[in-house]
Amino acid sequence: MAEDDTEHPPTAPPPKNGPAQDGPPTDTPAGGTGRPRPRRRWLTATAGAGAFLLVATGALIWIAYRKLDGNIRTDSATDRLLAQLEAERPGRTAGAHGAENLLLIGSDERSGANGAYGGEAGGQRSDTTILLHLAADRKRVTAVSVPRDVMVAVPACEQSDGARSKPALMQFNQAFQTGGPACSIRTVEQLSGIRIDHYMILDFSGFKTMVDAIGGVEVCVPQPIHDKDAKLDLPAGRRSLHGEQALGYVRARESLGDGSDTQRMGRQQQFLASLVRKVQSQGVLLNPAKLWPVLDAATSSVRADGGLSSLAALYDLTRDLRGIPSADVALLTAPRRPYRYDSDRDEFVQPQTGQLFAALRDDQPVAVRPPGPTASPGPVQGAEPSPGTAADPGADTGTDPTAEVAADASPTTDASPTFEGRTADVDACVAQ
Repeated sequence: MAEDDTEHPPTAPPPKNGPAQDGPPTDTPAGGTGRPRPRRRWLTATAGAGAFLLVATGALIWIAYRKLDGNIRTDSATDRLLAQLEAERPGRTAGAHGAENLLLIGSDERSGANGAYGGEAGGQRSDTTILLHLAADRKRVTAVSVPRDVMVAVPACEQSDGARSKPALMQFNQAFQTGGPACSIRTVEQLSGIRIDHYMILDFSGFKTMVDAIGGVEVCVPQPIHDKDAKLDLPAGRRSLHGEQALGYVRARESLGDGSDTQRMGRQQQFLASLVRKVQSQGVLLNPAKLWPVLDAATSSVRADGGLSSLAALYDLTRDLRGIPSADVALLTAPRRPYRYDSDRDEFVQPQTGQLFAALRDDQPVAVRPPGPTASPGPVQGAEPSPGTAADPGADTGTDPTAEVAADASPTTDASPTFEGRTADVDACVAQ
């Protein structure tokens, strides 16, 4: 038999620890120690650290949410009063479905941290009141200042001692002192026919905190201001105001311009316009690092109704507002003129005021034009003061003291005119 000359590869010896295995080698070293290689240890450590970071981040977010949510004070008493009077409140028109109306109230309460501003502790009036209308499509906002000195018909309101006031003719800011936010809300609803969906109350200290949280607000000072009472000492020109100075600027009255509340409301509107521009231009609402201090300040500074006193509700409101261009944010004052019986007080101008409220009720755009040199309409010529109105408009004269003002402020469906005001995109320094 012939020998096989074919070359064969050497045959590997069988493994010492068992039969040969198919497939890739394991991570166990040849020595058989069973310990994972360094690469597996690194992957295990990385996965563990990632899981820890996820849990820690989630915990921090939850803690932050609970803190901000817990900052907000709910005004349950006002909610209860309004619920009891639901039958007396206006409904929403068919054309305004989806629109929202907020009443922003600046309280001049002198208690607690606000005691440094003098005045009677515990007493408070609505130093500033703004009706904020958000269109149903969330493409425009209209902010209407309600003059604090305008004479209005205030309905019967429950007072702090539980007693019920009588309907009376008085300055608008006295409604807040008479029956708190519920009385102010019902007064606005009665004179405008507009349903107030939500409300917010901000005091002096809260305002300062809010301004500081966004790093100050820029204003245009037309002439030097030296007002010791308002703690203002400002040269003319463009100025960035913080805390106390900002509060003094929006509150000052006698030492600026003609000393009227009308001009003060104009300054407040310019301030709000500048605030809107800054928040939008710096991306505050989209930057978590910038948004946190603003949310912390906002939630700590306001008192709101139950429907708005949660972080989720405030976030929804912020989301609605942040996409609206500043050119579509209109700011104006409800048309007013000196009160016919007392020039130190105001009354609404008709039919313009009724037309303004009718437009908002139906969710219609409100056109504004820059403030011009034309003066506000003067007192009605030939009107004779009725007994008791000059010194005490709420005096008992045998007639309903609210009848005349209620008739003057009645809503109208006439076409809305163009109102004196401004949009938030207009820089006050450039406009002058």
